[in-house]
Amino acid sequence: MSHLTGTLLNAYLVCSRKAWLLSRELVPDPQNDMILLGKLISETTYERAKREINFENVKFDLIEKSGTKVIVGEVKKSSSFIKSARVQLGYYLLKLKEAGVEAHGELLIPRERKRLKVELTPQLESTIRTIIKELKDLIRLDTPPEPERKPYCKSCAYREFCFA
Repeated sequence: MSHLTGTLLNAYLVCSRKAWLLSRELVPDPQNDMILLGKLISETTYERAKREINFENVKFDLIEKSGTKVIVGEVKKSSSFIKSARVQLGYYLLKLKEAGVEAHGELLIPRERKRLKVELTPQLESTIRTIIKELKDLIRLDTPPEPERKPYCKSCAYREFCFA
């Protein structure tokens, strides 16, 4: 993968092996229940907002303008991985900031009826820059990290790459 993406940062915070596999463009199981659920939620929610906008190497789920504010939305199935979702959205806000666009973020979790605001604070920006450095080091490895059993492995679309 030639460029870092928000999805890659998110994956790294969940599982470094998953991030390494994703960086090699290895495709996860397309019939995985979690992937299918994510696609369904993406296709059936927030239909009035502008959807899936590509900007450089990132793809925003939603982008809206409210007065003078640009709001970038990231849709998630649940709040289970809220920390990694905040970093992912923060990365999008950082990319926009670097392009001279001030934006605000919202994590949207339709099944839980949640809307969580995300601002690119100096602390979040510093965290993202640290994660980017760690992720670049991981991607340079010739082989993936050893698999680690985690509670969510059983529903991971990459599980065959770890525990076949």
